[in-house]
Amino acid sequence: MHGHPSTPRTGRPRSAAADAAILEATRAALVELGWSKLTLGDVATRAGVAKTTLYRRWAGKNELVVDAVAVLFDELELPDRGSLAADIEGVVLQFAAILDRPEAKTALMAVVAESTRDEPLRERIRTSIVDRQKRLVMEGRTRAQARGELPPETDPASASRTADLIFDVVAGAVVHRTLVSAEPADEEWVRSFTRVLLLGLTGATAED
Repeated sequence: MHGHPSTPRTGRPRSAAADAAILEATRAALVELGWSKLTLGDVATRAGVAKTTLYRRWAGKNELVVDAVAVLFDELELPDRGSLAADIEGVVLQFAAILDRPEAKTALMAVVAESTRDEPLRERIRTSIVDRQKRLVMEGRTRAQARGELPPETDPASASRTADLIFDVVAGAVVHRTLVSAEPADEEWVRSFTRVLLLGLTGATAED
Protein backbone atom coordinates (compact mmCIF):
# COMPACT_ATOMS: atom_id res chain seq x y z
CA MET A 1 0.00 0.00 0.00
CA HIS A 2 1.50 3.29 -1.07
CA GLY A 3 0.51 6.69 0.23
CA HIS A 4 -2.09 7.52 2.81
CA PRO A 5 -5.58 6.06 2.25
CA SER A 6 -7.19 9.49 2.53
CA THR A 7 -5.01 10.89 -0.26
CA PRO A 8 -5.17 8.47 -3.18
CA ARG A 9 -2.51 8.94 -5.84
CA THR A 10 -5.12 9.47 -8.56
CA GLY A 11 -5.96 12.76 -6.89
CA ARG A 12 -9.67 11.97 -6.93
CA PRO A 13 -11.45 12.45 -3.59
CA ARG A 14 -12.65 9.23 -1.99
CA SER A 15 -16.39 8.80 -2.08
CA ALA A 16 -17.79 8.80 1.44
CA ALA A 17 -21.04 7.35 0.06
CA ALA A 18 -19.16 4.45 -1.59
CA ASP A 19 -17.25 3.83 1.64
CA ALA A 20 -20.47 3.77 3.67
CA ALA A 21 -22.10 1.38 1.15
CA ILE A 22 -19.08 -0.95 1.26
CA LEU A 23 -18.98 -1.04 5.07
CA GLU A 24 -22.74 -1.59 5.27
CA ALA A 25 -22.48 -4.41 2.71
CA THR A 26 -19.66 -5.94 4.78
CA ARG A 27 -21.84 -6.02 7.90
CA ALA A 28 -24.79 -7.48 5.98
CA ALA A 29 -22.59 -10.18 4.42
CA LEU A 30 -21.13 -11.08 7.80
CA VAL A 31 -24.55 -11.62 9.33
CA GLU A 32 -25.75 -13.66 6.36
CA LEU A 33 -22.63 -15.65 5.47
CA GLY A 34 -20.48 -15.62 8.61
CA TRP A 35 -16.77 -14.87 8.75
CA SER A 36 -15.45 -17.92 6.90
CA LYS A 37 -17.65 -17.50 3.80
CA LEU A 38 -17.33 -13.72 3.54
CA THR A 39 -15.35 -12.59 0.49
CA LEU A 40 -14.40 -9.18 -0.84
CA GLY A 41 -16.05 -10.19 -4.11
CA ASP A 42 -19.37 -10.74 -2.37
CA VAL A 43 -19.08 -7.39 -0.57
CA ALA A 44 -18.28 -5.61 -3.86
CA THR A 45 -21.37 -7.11 -5.52
CA ARG A 46 -23.61 -6.11 -2.61
CA ALA A 47 -22.20 -2.58 -2.53
CA GLY A 48 -22.44 -2.19 -6.31
CA VAL A 49 -18.73 -1.38 -6.76
CA ALA A 50 -15.86 -3.04 -8.64
CA LYS A 51 -13.79 -5.53 -6.68
CA THR A 52 -10.69 -3.47 -7.53
CA THR A 53 -12.23 -0.57 -5.57
CA LEU A 54 -12.11 -2.71 -2.43
CA TYR A 55 -8.57 -3.98 -3.03
CA ARG A 56 -7.32 -0.44 -3.50
CA ARG A 57 -8.66 0.48 -0.10
CA TRP A 58 -8.33 -2.68 1.99
CA ALA A 59 -5.58 -5.29 1.91
CA GLY A 60 -8.01 -8.05 2.88
CA LYS A 61 -11.16 -8.88 4.73
CA ASN A 62 -9.59 -8.51 8.20
CA GLU A 63 -9.00 -4.80 7.63
CA LEU A 64 -12.37 -4.35 5.95
CA VAL A 65 -14.29 -5.95 8.82
CA VAL A 66 -12.43 -3.92 11.48
CA ASP A 67 -13.39 -0.71 9.65
CA ALA A 68 -16.98 -1.94 9.26
CA VAL A 69 -17.35 -2.48 13.00
CA ALA A 70 -15.36 0.64 13.98
CA VAL A 71 -17.97 2.80 12.22
CA LEU A 72 -20.68 1.34 14.49
CA PHE A 73 -18.79 2.35 17.62
CA ASP A 74 -18.30 5.86 16.21
CA GLU A 75 -22.07 6.27 16.80
CA LEU A 76 -21.43 6.33 20.56
CA GLU A 77 -22.06 9.70 22.16
CA LEU A 78 -21.71 11.00 25.69
CA PRO A 79 -24.82 13.10 26.33
CA ASP A 80 -24.61 15.42 29.34
CA ARG A 81 -27.05 13.86 31.80
CA GLY A 82 -26.03 16.02 34.73
CA SER A 83 -23.80 13.68 36.74
CA LEU A 84 -20.89 11.33 36.20
CA ALA A 85 -22.98 8.29 37.16
CA ALA A 86 -25.78 9.21 34.75
CA ASP A 87 -23.28 9.95 31.95
CA ILE A 88 -21.63 6.54 32.42
CA GLU A 89 -24.98 4.74 32.52
CA GLY A 90 -26.03 6.51 29.31
CA VAL A 91 -22.96 5.58 27.31
CA VAL A 92 -22.81 1.99 28.65
CA LEU A 93 -26.45 1.41 27.63
CA GLN A 94 -25.61 2.72 24.12
CA PHE A 95 -22.53 0.49 23.95
CA ALA A 96 -24.53 -2.57 25.03
CA ALA A 97 -27.22 -1.78 22.44
CA ILE A 98 -24.61 -1.67 19.66
CA LEU A 99 -23.10 -4.97 20.82
CA ASP A 100 -26.59 -6.50 20.75
CA ARG A 101 -26.82 -5.87 17.00
CA PRO A 102 -26.03 -9.08 15.05
CA GLU A 103 -23.65 -7.30 12.68
CA ALA A 104 -21.61 -5.79 15.55
CA LYS A 105 -21.55 -9.03 17.52
CA THR A 106 -20.45 -11.14 14.53
CA ALA A 107 -17.85 -8.66 13.32
CA LEU A 108 -16.26 -8.05 16.71
CA MET A 109 -16.06 -11.72 17.68
CA ALA A 110 -14.59 -12.57 14.27
CA VAL A 111 -11.84 -9.95 14.20
CA VAL A 112 -10.85 -10.56 17.82
CA ALA A 113 -10.55 -14.30 17.10
CA GLU A 114 -8.50 -13.66 13.95
CA SER A 115 -6.27 -11.14 15.73
CA THR A 116 -4.94 -13.76 18.17
CA ARG A 117 -2.43 -14.79 15.48
CA ASP A 118 -2.23 -11.56 13.53
CA GLU A 119 -0.32 -8.70 15.17
CA PRO A 120 -1.07 -6.12 12.41
CA LEU A 121 -4.77 -6.89 12.86
CA ARG A 122 -4.47 -6.43 16.65
CA GLU A 123 -2.86 -3.06 16.01
CA ARG A 124 -5.64 -2.08 13.62
CA ILE A 125 -8.26 -2.98 16.25
CA ARG A 126 -6.38 -0.84 18.78
CA THR A 127 -6.12 2.21 16.53
CA SER A 128 -9.50 1.97 14.74
CA ILE A 129 -11.72 0.93 17.64
CA VAL A 130 -10.03 1.22 21.04
CA ASP A 131 -8.06 4.45 20.62
CA ARG A 132 -10.93 6.14 18.76
CA GLN A 133 -13.40 5.36 21.54
CA LYS A 134 -11.13 6.55 24.36
CA ARG A 135 -12.46 10.01 23.42
CA LEU A 136 -15.57 9.09 25.45
CA VAL A 137 -13.50 8.58 28.60
CA MET A 138 -11.67 11.87 28.05
CA GLU A 139 -14.93 13.78 27.50
CA GLY A 140 -16.61 12.23 30.53
CA ARG A 141 -13.65 12.85 32.80
CA THR A 142 -13.24 16.47 31.70
CA ARG A 143 -16.94 17.10 32.29
CA ALA A 144 -16.86 15.43 35.73
CA GLN A 145 -13.78 17.46 36.70
CA ALA A 146 -15.57 20.68 35.65
CA ARG A 147 -18.50 19.69 37.89
CA GLY A 148 -16.13 18.98 40.78
CA GLU A 149 -17.02 15.27 40.82
CA LEU A 150 -13.45 14.16 40.02
CA PRO A 151 -10.15 15.74 41.07
CA PRO A 152 -8.07 17.34 38.29
CA GLU A 153 -5.11 15.29 37.07
CA THR A 154 -2.11 17.47 36.33
CA ASP A 155 0.32 14.77 35.20
CA PRO A 156 -0.47 13.82 31.55
CA ALA A 157 1.13 10.37 31.84
CA SER A 158 -0.90 9.54 34.94
CA ALA A 159 -4.08 10.91 33.32
CA SER A 160 -3.48 8.73 30.26
CA ARG A 161 -3.00 5.61 32.40
CA THR A 162 -6.22 6.36 34.28
CA ALA A 163 -8.10 6.81 31.00
CA ASP A 164 -6.78 3.45 29.75
CA LEU A 165 -7.87 1.76 32.95
CA ILE A 166 -11.37 3.26 32.88
CA PHE A 167 -11.80 2.28 29.24
CA ASP A 168 -10.58 -1.28 29.86
CA VAL A 169 -12.88 -1.75 32.85
CA VAL A 170 -15.97 -0.43 31.03
CA ALA A 171 -15.34 -2.11 27.66
CA GLY A 172 -14.19 -5.35 29.26
CA ALA A 173 -17.25 -5.64 31.49
CA VAL A 174 -19.77 -4.82 28.77
CA VAL A 175 -18.17 -7.05 26.13
CA HIS A 176 -17.96 -9.93 28.60
CA ARG A 177 -21.53 -9.47 29.76
CA THR A 178 -23.05 -9.22 26.28
CA LEU A 179 -20.82 -11.44 24.13
CA VAL A 180 -19.21 -13.98 26.47
CA SER A 181 -21.86 -14.51 29.17
CA ALA A 182 -24.61 -13.58 26.64
CA GLU A 183 -26.62 -11.90 29.41
CA PRO A 184 -28.51 -8.63 28.95
CA ALA A 185 -26.75 -5.41 29.93
CA ASP A 186 -30.08 -3.90 30.94
CA GLU A 187 -30.70 -0.80 33.04
CA GLU A 188 -30.52 -2.72 36.33
CA TRP A 189 -27.15 -4.29 35.42
CA VAL A 190 -25.78 -1.01 34.11
CA ARG A 191 -26.80 0.81 37.31
CA SER A 192 -25.09 -1.85 39.48
CA PHE A 193 -21.99 -1.82 37.27
CA THR A 194 -21.75 1.98 37.47
CA ARG A 195 -21.93 1.82 41.29
CA VAL A 196 -19.04 -0.65 41.35
CA LEU A 197 -17.05 1.51 38.91
CA LEU A 198 -17.53 4.69 40.95
CA LEU A 199 -17.49 3.30 44.50
CA GLY A 200 -15.50 0.07 44.29
CA LEU A 201 -16.86 -3.22 45.57
CA THR A 202 -16.92 -2.26 49.26
CA GLY A 203 -18.89 0.95 48.62
CA ALA A 204 -21.22 -0.58 46.03
CA THR A 205 -22.19 -3.57 48.14
CA ALA A 206 -22.56 -1.74 51.45
CA GLU A 207 -26.03 -0.90 52.76
CA ASP A 208 -27.24 2.53 51.65
